[in-house]
Amino acid sequence: MSQQENGQQLYLVRHGQTAFNAEGRLRGLANPPLDETGRAEAAALGQYLQNKGVVAAFSSPLTRAVTTAQAIADAAGVDSYADDRFNDRDYGPWTGHIKADVIAEFGSVDAAPGVEPVSQVMARARPALDAVLDQYPEGAVVVVTHDAVIRPLLTELDPEVGPVAAPTGSVNELLRLDGAWRIQVVDLVPSTMTG
Repeated sequence: MSQQENGQQLYLVRHGQTAFNAEGRLRGLANPPLDETGRAEAAALGQYLQNKGVVAAFSSPLTRAVTTAQAIADAAGVDSYADDRFNDRDYGPWTGHIKADVIAEFGSVDAAPGVEPVSQVMARARPALDAVLDQYPEGAVVVVTHDAVIRPLLTELDPEVGPVAAPTGSVNELLRLDGAWRIQVVDLVPSTMTG
């Protein structure tokens, strides 16, 4: 049986931690590098995914995602490609601000003026998932992106998925079979696994 008959595996990964994550800041299109914890998370993701049949890794073009994807690609012995469609949500003038402060002022991040609407994030990211799997019909594909992309994607693919935290260094395992998506694992953090 071919991979297509068994379905196609997608590993939807959140990048490792940055100083902005640790400080509770909105990252958006800011480009902080991974911190020490983030580098360890990226290495753990690489170790976890190295024997999962990965044939390609894609990421947002932001450094934190590219570095995480490269760690996974190196471990799996495959190439990594940056793709703008997986970029983080643009928080506009609120980029770099403390998230809790923005929520306190506007009631939610979504209500803050100048923030990219979730619908716009989905309009670019959702079709990209199918496109990368169509490009690699044999084998598993990794996409490293951001929590503001992962949460709405998983909710759209399966409205019954429940709460998605998408912590840094986490992986979500999905299967696409005959055009339908099935979420198999949510919010697995390899860096916290023992043994």
